Amino acid sequence: MENFNIEEYLTVYGKVAKKAAFLMGMADTNKKNTALKAVAEALVDNSEKILKANDIDLENAVKNGMSVAMQDRLRLTEDRIKGMAEGLVQLTSLPDPIGEVIDGFKRPNGLQIVKRRVPLGVLGIIFESRPNVTADAAGLCIKSGNACILRGGKEAINSNIAIAEIFSETLEASGLPKAAVQLIDNTSREVSTAMMKLNDYIDVLIPRGGAGLIRSVVQNATVPVIQTGTGNCHVFVDETADLDMAVNIVMNAKTQRPSVCNAMETLLVHENIAEKFLNAVCVKLKDKNVELRGCEKSKSFFADMNDATEDDWKTEYDDLILAVKVVSGVEEAVEHINNYGTRHSEAIITKNFDNATKFQNEIDASCVYVNASTRFTDGFEFGFGAEIGISNQKLHARGPMGLTELTTFKYLISGNGQCRG
Repeated sequence: MENFNIEEYLTVYGKVAKKAAFLMGMADTNKKNTALKAVAEALVDNSEKILKANDIDLENAVKNGMSVAMQDRLRLTEDRIKGMAEGLVQLTSLPDPIGEVIDGFKRPNGLQIVKRRVPLGVLGIIFESRPNVTADAAGLCIKSGNACILRGGKEAINSNIAIAEIFSETLEASGLPKAAVQLIDNTSREVSTAMMKLNDYIDVLIPRGGAGLIRSVVQNATVPVIQTGTGNCHVFVDETADLDMAVNIVMNAKTQRPSVCNAMETLLVHENIAEKFLNAVCVKLKDKNVELRGCEKSKSFFADMNDATEDDWKTEYDDLILAVKVVSGVEEAVEHINNYGTRHSEAIITKNFDNATKFQNEIDASCVYVNASTRFTDGFEFGFGAEIGISNQKLHARGPMGLTELTTFKYLISGNGQCRG
């Protein structure tokens, strides 16, 4: 390792990715769809290989003291592999954005101007312990005519290598460049940091993971970044809420898969129904081993809570922990969410149309729900086939990022001899 040159190492990836991106940008829709279906079939056919690699990662995770919730993010099953394959197949049924004419007009001087959608080029994607991201990201890049350089976390390295190899081999067999999907097999922080500065080869960098990873990429990258979001998500139960519905939504938003970014982290409850609702829902949350951290009012209605601190309102737990706060109404709920939220996914449970409208109009987030779980913020659930991440920024992309978000555009101008005077 003494003679290991990071710049040379990454340049190899970058050069072949650039060539692959050019070829992918020229590939027709049928060829891309055929390749995606072949990869989907290959993932299912090679489930045993993928699961054996994943078992090694899980064994290492246990040895290294990874939390149960984070192990769930890392774990693959036959059903999850089938889900990855289904996402790829769903992509083939979606319209190909490449070549779409977004706009067209003619200037008074006779110039004809067409605005056409094109791929971004080479995407660098840095992510943590979810190996399904390898398949989601690669599939979206293929359909949108891009090449990708993937850098996953060390926790999932064996799973990621197995999945990426299947992509590369199947792409080549389908007549597309195998270098359209590359996985960096060195998981050192130094390589990751150097990748963030690979401007000559990477057009856009997308971090997908926790707050620490995203902060590191934003602070260190010289490559343009699309910032995907940490998820400090809230559910507000209004005084007019159907309480049975509210219980079901809260349980789903918190416990169905607590380790993901669209899981609820803070429950806000209107003071007029707080006693009745908290006594109904908190018992069920406790049965699911959720640790509750409440404000003083919350604790007065349901005593089996720890004290919530200021940090709890700011925290994305990714675990079976929930902050609970009683509020005076929709105004205080909106103020709290806009103060502490991460602009990801927020929900109100209510029968009051005015409160629902106020909540959706005034909450600053990429996805704002009425009477539904925050868990639906997902590219697959939105019909995008998969997602490259969920953006909570406001430039270029916001919310679940599907095919369109992986494109840009160029202007095509045709004339007949015009010169500017």
